[in-house]
Amino acid sequence: MSKATKKAKNQPLGRAAAPIPADADFDAVLGMIDAARTRAVAAVNTTLIELYWRIGEFITIKVADEGWGKGTVETLADYIQRRQPNARGFSASNLWRMAQFFETYRSQPKLATLLRELSWSHNLAIMSRCKRDEEREFYLRLAHQERWSFRQLQRQLSGALFERVVLSPAKLSPPLAELHPAAAEVFRDSYLVEFLDLPSGHSEADLQRALLEHLKQFLIELGRDFCFVGSQYPIQVGGRDFSLDLLFFNRALNCLVAIELKVDEFQPEHLGKLQFYLESLDRDVKKPHEGPSIGVLLCATKDHEVVEYALSRAMSPSLVAEYQTRLPDKKLLQAKLHEFYELAREEAAQPAASATKAPDRKPTKRISEGPRKARKK
Repeated sequence: MSKATKKAKNQPLGRAAAPIPADADFDAVLGMIDAARTRAVAAVNTTLIELYWRIGEFITIKVADEGWGKGTVETLADYIQRRQPNARGFSASNLWRMAQFFETYRSQPKLATLLRELSWSHNLAIMSRCKRDEEREFYLRLAHQERWSFRQLQRQLSGALFERVVLSPAKLSPPLAELHPAAAEVFRDSYLVEFLDLPSGHSEADLQRALLEHLKQFLIELGRDFCFVGSQYPIQVGGRDFSLDLLFFNRALNCLVAIELKVDEFQPEHLGKLQFYLESLDRDVKKPHEGPSIGVLLCATKDHEVVEYALSRAMSPSLVAEYQTRLPDKKLLQAKLHEFYELAREEAAQPAASATKAPDRKPTKRISEGPRKARKK
């Protein structure tokens, strides 16, 4: 009798041999563990931010009502250290940051959820490096939406993303704005690719190779909803073969995104080739449930007026963006942003001033006629 027969004979009646579990089953359990850990970390972070908020509120009130100052807060920090020697993050400087945290956002309850979903390090970076309420809100929302790490947040702050977006919003072709209304929130007018470390005289092949070598960082720069499909993506029309530089899919817009690279200045004729690729993608590649494909010309430089003219008559959903290989001059952009806000403030004040000014009224007909003539008896 074989070993297999003996083993089968010894099996209890009515009980089948236990199936060998698949790795997917084990992975499912691991997924549960990871999800629970993530929720636990998030809960701890939320509790910590709420604690810092309450401490900041308490100190702010004591400063205003009882004259607490630097010495009192230092004494408080020492007291906490003596009574809770294992507690971390309650130095005098951090206690003052908690007070600043409360004072900064006390009048903006709409941001309460965002503040609690980001780490204390994220909140400190945004609070210390952003001057305007709208700038802080911009980074809070993007950091949460894109799930930036602290290092990625620091990079976007150093790259003056807020200034670049406000001063130069993405310019979309009319079909793109109509077919994908949310595209203005997805795409940018410029993309920062300083991590490629490209030489000044790089070619399109150099640019494409560097982007593929640093694909993870490029995807972070594009946005978390972008998924890579392929490079030199083959397109066949008639009897001819073509290749698209880079092809992505955007989950938020539910469509393919074709990117053509240009290492020189944008030229209007570049759009013709891009529109040809988009037509081919929509006819031969796009799935029935997906939206119309979008084309992006990523150029080294561009003239904004030329881009505006070229896109105004474009027949396909497309846009022109710029790639920057060096960190921008943030101080220069901040100065331009200050001018932008000043101009906007002046323009907003003009209608108000004209409204308060008394209008020049023409005399009524009765006044101009003078006293009435006496009736004839």
